[in-house]
Amino acid sequence: MSGTAAAARAASEAGPPAPEQRPAAGAVAPAASSGSLPRASGPRSGRAGAWAELLRLPALFTVPGDALAGAAAAGARPGPRTLLAIGSSLCLYEAGMALNDWADRAEDAVERPHRPLPSGRIRPAAALAAAGALTGAGLALAAGAGRPALAVAAPLAATVWAYDLTLKHTPAGPAAMAAARGLDLLLGAAATSGGTRAALPSAALLGSHTLAVTAVSRRETTGGSVLAPLAALATAGALTRLVTAGRIRLPAGRRAAAAPGLPGSNPAAQPSRTTGLPGSAPAAQPSRTTGALTTALAAAYAATAARPYFHATLNPSPPLVQRAVGGGIRATVPLQAALAARSGAPVTSLLVAALAPAGRMFAKRAAMRKVSIT
Repeated sequence: MSGTAAAARAASEAGPPAPEQRPAAGAVAPAASSGSLPRASGPRSGRAGAWAELLRLPALFTVPGDALAGAAAAGARPGPRTLLAIGSSLCLYEAGMALNDWADRAEDAVERPHRPLPSGRIRPAAALAAAGALTGAGLALAAGAGRPALAVAAPLAATVWAYDLTLKHTPAGPAAMAAARGLDLLLGAAATSGGTRAALPSAALLGSHTLAVTAVSRRETTGGSVLAPLAALATAGALTRLVTAGRIRLPAGRRAAAAPGLPGSNPAAQPSRTTGLPGSAPAAQPSRTTGALTTALAAAYAATAARPYFHATLNPSPPLVQRAVGGGIRATVPLQAALAARSGAPVTSLLVAALAPAGRMFAKRAAMRKVSIT
């Protein structure tokens, strides 16, 4: 999905790619015309790198946590339908990435000529076709997860396209982006459990975080606004408190099944309804370990987001605002993990938390440290 696809330009994008990797804007000259021998890496690696830059592949590691947190919030154990929801989310996210650059191609030609479309490394028609194909694939995967999942994926896809084509530069832009992230979490809940009601609080918290990041990103190239990073800093503090102090109220049937002292509720003998592992704490009676894990992950979220927000508040220059946006996006993963732990799914939360270092390792190995993650 689009998620934070166009919400921000990471600070790492400030430096353009190396000249040998970036043809002149709007022109791709054949190797023979320059009289020089073609490089061994050839056009194939250059084209793959351009698509990796367009689709912001390292950012994909921020996506699976939406569906996993949604499944945890619904009190359901992740399964094959959860995997389909994750696949749908990934496709819709990447569709938003491609569509974002297609819609911004004229603006990028002036402000970011090194990007794949204005530099001529990818044709605009190809980016638009990719956005359409990825949207279709996302909807098909959601349909495979069941009607409830498709009922969430359809408005999610509509939100992605509406944001990139119409709402991005309007006052409704941040709210649309927040709605997209919230819907993505609900997609995981709908695919796994068939319902979304129990996951609404988690979706609201994740959407609030996305709203704050998107609001900051609107001044990333110009800077000068203290209000947006200050509001984002306050939002991060409020979300940290809500995640650690709030409680998830599961459906009555699940609470009764997990209540201690009832027949068949021995947690040492039965699998947890959120993790599926014998001996795990039931969702309605989180253990001290789960509570400590939630607090630790919430603290990691606050530490990741608050520092760059604070710096941008003190000095709202474009580089610091861009760093604030990047920090807010990176904070998405620990927030997802904290939401899963808060719902009584410690194993799922640790799996989500592991996506953050995995994403950083992938970015380094793929030599994409200068590629925007959004």
